[in-house]
Order: sequence, then structure tokens, then C-alpha cells
Amino acid sequence: MTKNNIGLIGLGTMGSNLARNIANKRYKISVYNRTAKTTESFINKFGNENLVGTKTLEEFITSLESPRKIILMIQAGKAIDSVIAQLKPLLEKEDIIIDCGNSNFHDTERRYNDLAKEKLNFVGCGVSGGEEGALNGPSLMPGGNKPSWNNIKEIFSSIAAKDFNENPCVTYIGNGGAGHYVKMVHNGIEYGIMQIMAEAYDLLRNIYKLNPEELSNIFRKLNKGILSSYLFEISGKVLNKKDDKSNNYLINKILDRAQQKGTGKWTVINALESLAPTPTIAEAVFARNISNNKNLREKLSKLYIKKNVQPTLSVKDFTKYLENALYAGMLSSYAQGFGLIKNASDKNNWDINLSEVARIWEGGCIIRAQILNVIHLALKEKNTHLFDISKISDDLKKSIPALREIVIQGVKFGVPVPALSSSLSYFDEITSSHLAANFIQALRDYFGAHTYERTDMEGSFHTNWDI
Repeated sequence: MTKNNIGLIGLGTMGSNLARNIANKRYKISVYNRTAKTTESFINKFGNENLVGTKTLEEFITSLESPRKIILMIQAGKAIDSVIAQLKPLLEKEDIIIDCGNSNFHDTERRYNDLAKEKLNFVGCGVSGGEEGALNGPSLMPGGNKPSWNNIKEIFSSIAAKDFNENPCVTYIGNGGAGHYVKMVHNGIEYGIMQIMAEAYDLLRNIYKLNPEELSNIFRKLNKGILSSYLFEISGKVLNKKDDKSNNYLINKILDRAQQKGTGKWTVINALESLAPTPTIAEAVFARNISNNKNLREKLSKLYIKKNVQPTLSVKDFTKYLENALYAGMLSSYAQGFGLIKNASDKNNWDINLSEVARIWEGGCIIRAQILNVIHLALKEKNTHLFDISKISDDLKKSIPALREIVIQGVKFGVPVPALSSSLSYFDEITSSHLAANFIQALRDYFGAHTYERTDMEGSFHTNWDI
């Protein structure tokens, strides 16, 4: 009996679509779900000679060729450990478990090391693109040992999205938890970009009182220029969507309370622990937190009434500034994210190819954008901070003045722009040869004898400041 090429456990929306994607590429795949009825329903609807349902884990394992390649598409956390515990007695040496969920990279590192002791392989693979991407081509970020990658490379390359040169949006990221780490930072950058876009929406509707249709037209126009991306593409559709429950635009009926699943928070926590600056991403997370204080915001809005100020710029001129400001803000968010990845790669000896990371984000993933091709090619020439690359620096020199103007407009009209302003501050700080940190060190030494370094000699120094 011919064995199947790969297996998948977990037939939720993402798992179902990923299984169909694999089968559509003519690979034989076995699927299993804890609830047998889910498997039965899925097979009745989509089953064919390449897509086979199994009723038990034993049947599932037996159906796979060696080394077995098993994708887990289940809830991150304890559920992953539980399924691994059930699989281990059924597996043989060199079999491969592939976690394609949004797992914390620390958990992936632990599982990778624990399974390696038993001669089993573990791959933590970031998957971006949502349910559509899972079916039609996601961006894939696999981490683990090189032999495991070589065993799954053909299948994963076939199901991935395509970059701007029609190459698959998948690459070997690095050892251990590198794949899930890069996916975590991808999501952090996504938080930053979405917050920057939300601030643009807020500025336009508050300063110029534009309705959703007018806002939609602006976002559609922005998507045709330097900001061309998936998120700007869907923004035009989101803003123009009519509500089927009222005679209004749906965007006006959605409560301004943003949710989050944790990857943005993980990015910021890791950045803090690594002493790596990611202020735009951090502000994006904080903005979601603040949005959840809805009752307090409603109360304080009545206490602190904002004055009406008439705009001095036309909508057309403002939008021109806004386009360049958003571009600068997005570059800042990307620079922070890639800086964080480089920091982790150096620390963990992952040897992550930053240019390749940018390349596989060109298609399939949520943050896919024209700008990533610029970053991909720039990092290919020079593996350094994005702001230190000539093409990026040329773009920033042109767009930073617009970012300053937009931040000024936000402050002037009382429209919060935390991500845009922190992007600007990051630029100003990272490009300054002298910061005010010497003043902080002097204060620390005064009250805590924490010492300081000098500009004119080596060593640590302490001063008795009262003498």
C-alpha cells in the first residue's frame, strides 16, 4: 500500500485550508482531528485521492511514509504539548513534527531540544496570510535543523506564495525557535503598521470630517503609490463596506476597542529583555491596551473638551504629506523589526538571512508590500541597519519632513498619533550622535552611585556630587 507524503492534525479553518492547499499541489496528505465528526465532514466535502481522512492517531501515523512529516495546526500552548505526548510513543527516530501555529518561540526552543534527546525532529514554522493564504499560498517561516528543512522543502515550496520574481515565499530561517521568532516579529511589525494606518484614518476623519466613502477613496489612491500593499488594498474595501443591519457604513458601527492574541506583546517583551528599541511596535500595543479603557475614555472625553481648530492645509495637500509620512513610519517600523531579528540572530547563533526574510514577506503574508522588495534588495547589498542603506536613507530624507508635519498636525488638533510620533522620535534618536543620556547617568550616579563613563578616558567613574 502506498504511503502518504505528509500528515496534518487539526482541521480548523487554517488547518483545513492548508491541507487542501497541499492536496491541490498533488501531494498525498492524511488528516486527523480530535473530533471524528469534523474529519468526516471535511472529507465528505473536500476528500479525494490526495486527501485522506483517518479516525485514530494510530491509523494516521501508519498511513505516512518515513520519515513521517506531521503538521500541527492546533491552538498554541498546552494543546501542542498534549498532542506531542500522544504522538511520541507512535513515532520512530528522525520523524518530524511541524508546529505551524502561533507558538511562543521559547516553547518551540524547549520542544525542539526535548525531542532532539529522543532523536525526533521538531520544526517551528511561522505561517502568515490568514485563511486565504493557507489555501492559496502563505508566507512560511520554518525553523529547526537543516535536515528537517531538506525533508519538507519540496512540499513547503510548492504550497507557498510567490515573491515579486515568482520564487516561493519560504526559506530556512535558522535553528531551534528561529522560525517562530521571525513570525513573532512579523506580527509586531504588523501591529506597528496597522496602528500607523489607523492614525491616518483618525486624522482624516477628525480634521477634515470625511465620510467613509471619501476615506476609502483616499486609501485606494494611496495604495497605488509607494504604500502599495495588502493592508492598504483591503483598507479601501473595509472603509467602503455598507452595514447590512443598518443604513450606514459598517466601519461606523464597529466598537473602537481593539483585541490582540499576544504576538505583538511578545515582541515588545522580547525587545525590552534584549535592550532592543522598538518604540513604534510598543506604542501600537499600548494603543490597543488604551482602546480597551472605553468607559474611562468616554468619561474623560467629557471632562477634557477639545477645541475646534480649522485646518490650514487642503485635504489634497494634507494627503500628500500623509503619504510620505506613512512611508517614513512604515520604514521605521520595519527597521525596528529587522533590528530586533538581527539582535536575536546574533545572540542565538541563528545566522538569519535578513534579505531572505524580507523576500519571503513579499507575498502571502499580511504585511506584504512593495516596500519589502526595496528592503529585500537593499539588505542583499548591505546587511546592516536599514537606515544605513543608501536607498533607504534617500527615501527617508525625502519623507521625514512630511512625517514631522503630520505629527505636528496631530498634536495641533488633539488627534493621538502615538505610532507616527514614536516612529519620528526613533528616527531622531537613532540618527543623533549626542543624546541626553549623559544627564540620566549623572542623576543615577548622584542618587545611587551607579557610576558613569567619560568621553575623554576609559573606565567607570563615581563623583561625590555634594562636594
